[in-house]
Amino acid sequence: MATRGDIPEGYAAQSEGEATILQKGNEVFYNPAQVVNRDLSIAVINYFEKVRKTETFKPSRLQRSKGVPNREEGLRILEGLAASGLRSIRYAKEVNNVKHIIANDLDSEVVEMMKKNIEFNGADVAEKVQPSVGDARMVMLQNPGAFDVVDLDPYGSPCTLLDSAVSCVSEGGILLCTATDMAVLCGNNGEAGYAKYGAYPLHKPYCHEQAIRILLSSISTAAARHKRHIVPVLSLSIDFYVRVFVRIYTSPAEAKNTALKHSYVFQSQGCDSFELMQVGRVFQRGNSKKYGAGFGPPVQQKCPETGASYTVGGPIWSEPIHNKEWIKGVLEVLQENKEKFKSFDKVRGILVNCSEELSDVPLYLDLHEACKTLRASIPRQEAFKSAIINAGYRASPTHCLRTGIKTDAPWALIWDILRCWVKDHPVNVKEGSHAHTILSKDPVHIADFSRVSAAIIPDKKGKNKIARFVGNPERWGPKAKHGRIIKEPVEKKQKTENGNGVDKNTSD
Repeated sequence: MATRGDIPEGYAAQSEGEATILQKGNEVFYNPAQVVNRDLSIAVINYFEKVRKTETFKPSRLQRSKGVPNREEGLRILEGLAASGLRSIRYAKEVNNVKHIIANDLDSEVVEMMKKNIEFNGADVAEKVQPSVGDARMVMLQNPGAFDVVDLDPYGSPCTLLDSAVSCVSEGGILLCTATDMAVLCGNNGEAGYAKYGAYPLHKPYCHEQAIRILLSSISTAAARHKRHIVPVLSLSIDFYVRVFVRIYTSPAEAKNTALKHSYVFQSQGCDSFELMQVGRVFQRGNSKKYGAGFGPPVQQKCPETGASYTVGGPIWSEPIHNKEWIKGVLEVLQENKEKFKSFDKVRGILVNCSEELSDVPLYLDLHEACKTLRASIPRQEAFKSAIINAGYRASPTHCLRTGIKTDAPWALIWDILRCWVKDHPVNVKEGSHAHTILSKDPVHIADFSRVSAAIIPDKKGKNKIARFVGNPERWGPKAKHGRIIKEPVEKKQKTENGNGVDKNTSD
């Protein structure tokens, strides 16, 4: 048996958190960029374990059939696509009160490597982590309600895994799910988005939050088929993927409300304006509660600002995507163990940003894109948000985009504020263009750009500064699937005085 310090010939050791794995070329998939994902997941699961200890409920017969965890026994965790096993090993070492972990992968050769990594990390890990070879869907379908934590981090889309995933999570358990097919979820391939997720994505500035909400909508719909419903506690867009954390409960009555939590997006083809329309509605008929299709459309036939037509996207999840208490709790877990988390600064920045978001406002506007529509200069974000707040509405940042703003202000007000801005900062626009159509109207509301404290981001300067958007190292992003040959980048050449290129690592 391999032990710590006993590295087999031809292998390299990769350490992360309290775990170390063996790596040989690209035989087993490992992406160091996902340290953010893994650090965050450990913090969330540790907070989940704290929360579940305080919860008491009397399960119904149907809930018992879905699996009611014995909170005294510890967490039962499934990692459906474990690859090297790094994540499961870290869970075994860094998550509190773990009873059992199944680390599953479809590739038998990968699982053999996973076994070496489990052994390499000691007997305490080997006692908790059980390697498994098989289709993750079958593992989940054959174990209904068996796991308190189910983690799915696929290479691409998780869409084929969702139906089985929602069935194997225990009552009140948590599903952690990643999607990396951002080109699809952000609307570059809308037809693929509809085929995979049952929603048509739009390629618009809010596309990264849209990606989160389409994934949540797909999980929610899958859960409803099993008379279950989801409660998102944290939903994030990070670098090249989205990651959601949702608790799953059984309730036929609540499953009926699924359509009330989803909405279509009506997007103007001439400007940035969009409106949402609920997929379903509920109404009272006598003493009975009845359900029906949503009323709509919520817009005129043509955009009132530009006269352009609308395109329809979605449906998306239109309820809150975060729980502020959970964000606060996860931040506390991070702070208590900051030395253990390599990506502490980045994860903290993301969570602080989420804590400042308006939770009841789906999607956001991109101030830069709105100004681009008008060919206008860009006001400072604090000034623009102040104008919204001074008009009696709310505004906040979004973790998805540095230039994004979430607001409950109507689009008519947004364009009036920008018309007032353009009056003080004139632009030349082509007659007949959408920009000309918008700017040719006089503002109904006169904007007040005087600064208000609610528009200023706290902790942005000084000793207690918290960076909201932390940059990444070079060569940070998606990696090739395991088994592919990775070509090292060609080293840049340095030119000598006579112009000849030489390798920069070459010495005289």
